[in-house]
Amino acid sequence: MQIAKIVVTGGPCGGKSTAVTWIRKAFAERGWHVLFIPETATELFLGGVPLFSHGHTMSFQTCNLSLQLEKERVFLEAARGLEAEKVLIVCDRGTLDNLAYMTPEAFAEAVAACGVTTQELYASYDAVFHLVTAAKGAEKYYTTENNTVRTETPAEAAALDDRVIAAWRDHPYFYQIDNSTGFEDKMARLISGIEAFLRDHPGTRA
Repeated sequence: MQIAKIVVTGGPCGGKSTAVTWIRKAFAERGWHVLFIPETATELFLGGVPLFSHGHTMSFQTCNLSLQLEKERVFLEAARGLEAEKVLIVCDRGTLDNLAYMTPEAFAEAVAACGVTTQELYASYDAVFHLVTAAKGAEKYYTTENNTVRTETPAEAAALDDRVIAAWRDHPYFYQIDNSTGFEDKMARLISGIEAFLRDHPGTRA
């Protein structure tokens, strides 16, 4: 059995929501059973958990990281129980995304509170694919209207995109999908990138 676990991340309005549909279709056609882990921070927001719960962001981020780790554990356990030769687990953002919203010191504190290390977090993913925000290179397409929790201006979105890149760049298999082509070609490049990685680095998490 082959299990691969990847992260799809990026700045605001980078195309993650659309990427979910593309990945599911493309890799089902290639013989993979695809599992998606929804973005944890959005689940907390929509569930009524405020960013400044208990008066500061540290509480929220620790809750976010703790829930994310548990979800990933459950999905990996579920993947191992499937009757499938190949399983692709796709995380809509991963644990290191939290670092983009915190100081390194606060992130280290949250990680320690969850009983893991930053190195273990990096090692828990086979590859990371970053979809660059439309605010960098495709500004006329940047919008907040299709996401109820997105409030960033284009400048803020670009700055956040940079912080997400900084959070993940130490992963040995970190790939950026920029806006040098039209959006459909951007999605096609994402699919090709994932396909090439899976071909060259078969998942071994079974």
